[in-house]
Amino acid sequence: MERDDGINEAAVPEGSFSGVVAPTGPTEPPKLSEAAKQAWKAAQDIGEKTVQEIRHTIKTTGGLPRWGPEGMNPDDGFENEDANGRFEEEEEGAGGRRLYQMNRYFASGPYGGILESIAEAIGNTPLVRMSRLARLYGLECDLLGKCEYLSAGGSVKDRIGKAMVEKAEREGRIKPGDTLIEPTSGNTGIGIALAAAVHGYKMIVTMPAKMSKEKSDMMKRLGAEIVRTPTEAAWNDEDSHMSVAARLQRELPNAHILDQYNNPANPDVHYDITAEEILTQCDGDLDMIVVGVGTGGTITGVARKIREKCPKCMVIGVDPKGSILAVPDSLNDERRLQSYLVEGIGYDFIPGVLDRRVVDEWIKVGDPESFATARALIRHEGLLVGGSSGANVWGALQAAKRLRKGQKCVVLLPDSSRNYMSKFISDDWMVENGFPVEDKEKVKEREQQYGDARVRDLIEMTEPRDDLPLVTAEDTVENVIHLMHEKRAKEVIVNDASAENGEVKPVGLLSEEHVEHSLQSGRCTMQSPVRQIAFKKISKASPSTRLVDVVKIFDFSPFVCVLEETPTEPGPHNGEAANMNGGGIKDHDDRPLLGVITKIDLLKWLAVKQRSA
Repeated sequence: MERDDGINEAAVPEGSFSGVVAPTGPTEPPKLSEAAKQAWKAAQDIGEKTVQEIRHTIKTTGGLPRWGPEGMNPDDGFENEDANGRFEEEEEGAGGRRLYQMNRYFASGPYGGILESIAEAIGNTPLVRMSRLARLYGLECDLLGKCEYLSAGGSVKDRIGKAMVEKAEREGRIKPGDTLIEPTSGNTGIGIALAAAVHGYKMIVTMPAKMSKEKSDMMKRLGAEIVRTPTEAAWNDEDSHMSVAARLQRELPNAHILDQYNNPANPDVHYDITAEEILTQCDGDLDMIVVGVGTGGTITGVARKIREKCPKCMVIGVDPKGSILAVPDSLNDERRLQSYLVEGIGYDFIPGVLDRRVVDEWIKVGDPESFATARALIRHEGLLVGGSSGANVWGALQAAKRLRKGQKCVVLLPDSSRNYMSKFISDDWMVENGFPVEDKEKVKEREQQYGDARVRDLIEMTEPRDDLPLVTAEDTVENVIHLMHEKRAKEVIVNDASAENGEVKPVGLLSEEHVEHSLQSGRCTMQSPVRQIAFKKISKASPSTRLVDVVKIFDFSPFVCVLEETPTEPGPHNGEAANMNGGGIKDHDDRPLLGVITKIDLLKWLAVKQRSA
């Protein structure tokens, strides 16, 4: 039945609210210690008491406690209470409306109402305690992550994208329909493309080739056109992403570069907003802040404000090895101006918005520790961050060792793992680029399981497969598809075209899925030679390879090719490492194929070993 105030009486029974608030808590969880059970029961009692108080208040007064920034305070009076403590009469249905108000307040947060556009959801990101990682590394202080990756566009660069567009509009420099051009490592491009989509601008992004496909795809979906430039090009080369952007601006009508490297809106938005959020979240008291440095706008703006409000706070800048931003310059000598894989931080020039005087200390960080720490943040803290967050947290783990219990270290977590699903999130990519993918516990477990057993031990027990379909590098894609169908095979080995007398010299691998994707994306046609699309890096081992090395490869490869031993056969306690990237066996391997082993072969060997133990 509908009442005249629009509240359904079946949903909100008069007086009892039994259909809305459950009278009891959840079922007691099993297998708890006595202390844990008592703590659990106490929490349920508190929760039930609070629910009953709310029910009683609504039933006896028709009103609700006042709700403020500190939460609901039953002792603070009620909205319909007069100066003498008496409750005013309310029209029929007011209790129902107050119930709606209560639910709305319970659901309130930074974005409790309706926003005019997604641009209003930029910033206001949470500060999260990273207690597990702090314990793992023996820190005494509070390690806190500023989760910029939870911003609307997925990174801290959303803030400057919005700020630079709105500043240019206020100054009358741009109008809807104009073209915005931005040289970027990707995140600023996403931030500006998001603002451009909301405000009605065209967007062109120039971006080095090393930046992730996920960033490129996201900007395309936002309507941006992507122009890739050589990764190795110096910032002032004519082919660099900055020079190409400048050339496009000269050639296109009504085109503008907002220029994150020199635009004062970059540090200003972090001075005015980001730093204030951090200070508010820390109650105005923090002892260290760690920020990765790219354009330098974030660390410059945040540090300037925090130095004013909290002078004792140390500002730590994180710079990747290969970049030249750190001070003193001697810190940059290791791998100076060499390429690195972590994205979004570091440069080969000093951006105009970067004020290095606000940084108390610089920490240089390499790719291995950046990616390992990012993966640890995901694994141990559930923080779905990108590689530069790993770099920043690794820097914080070094710098914060000097802090004591009760002190606070804030680390900026700039972007999301969403941008790197095909990069450091992928075990395949990590292995191909020479980075470890296992934690110490897993390595120890595998060492105990396989000991010093070799591939030859497995071969003696299980004959390696030699029936995998074989194609030559010059075979057409069409022929390979027919062969896969005929043999019911999902993978084929690509053999060296120079192999003679039935020799098998694998030079590549093709999977059914990869052939399909290559045809759909236009990378090949039915008449293309398979060398055009074959994976050049295949998993290889020799009889002397340790099984503990082989087993890791099965996490991302369906089989391992066993090749004849090298001419200089290793001793019994040495051996060639199984690999996918030529690390232990040269890429163009001319040794004959002995056979192929699969994960099933390995499991059979383990089963026999356990039975005979």
